[in-house]
Amino acid sequence: MVQAMSGEPNQNAEPKDAPASHASPAGNGADGELPVEVVPPERAGQNGRGGDGQVAAATVQAGEVSPRTETDELEARIAALEKDKKENWDRYLRTAADLENLRKRQKREMDDVRLESKGRVLKEMLPVVDNLERAIEHATAQAGTNPIVEGVQLVLRQFLTAFERLDVTPVEAAGQPFDPNLHEAISQQESDAPPGTVVQVLQRGYKSGDRLLRPALVVVAKAKTTPPPAE
Repeated sequence: MVQAMSGEPNQNAEPKDAPASHASPAGNGADGELPVEVVPPERAGQNGRGGDGQVAAATVQAGEVSPRTETDELEARIAALEKDKKENWDRYLRTAADLENLRKRQKREMDDVRLESKGRVLKEMLPVVDNLERAIEHATAQAGTNPIVEGVQLVLRQFLTAFERLDVTPVEAAGQPFDPNLHEAISQQESDAPPGTVVQVLQRGYKSGDRLLRPALVVVAKAKTTPPPAE
């Protein structure tokens, strides 16, 4: 049977005012609008459009540093700090050593100055002691012991006691081998003593501690001359 062709719409088609339940399956909207799928940026790279490269470039341009680069920087900073620590420690040791050497040098210089001042004072007192000894010796040989001589002997003993408190001791010379560090030979004399032995002390020497204040003036023995045999 041939259907009649007319200008009216197809009688088998859906009417325009059909209910929404009879809408096309492709549309999910109430008005029959087509849905639009939004693709996330993470999935954009899967479509072959270079998404990963663009994201990496954006990350580098944003100034972010990879964990490997941060580790290298931390290791470099630690190495620099260790180097500074070692240099500071070495500088401290050198400074401490210099300070200790300076302290010792100053102490040694002060001790030398003190001993030098003490030595000058003692050297001025030694001639007084020498004159007292000569006076006592001469007076005893002339008139023996008397109150004046005893008084001078007392003064001499006081000087010698003060010398002992100041660590001043006489130099042993009589009967000792000649020592150029302690004795000063004035002359030589023939004697039965071994050659080089001190046989006479003209002036007593003194020491202040280990320092020599004044050497002893002595006469040194020498071998006797053998007379030539008679013809």
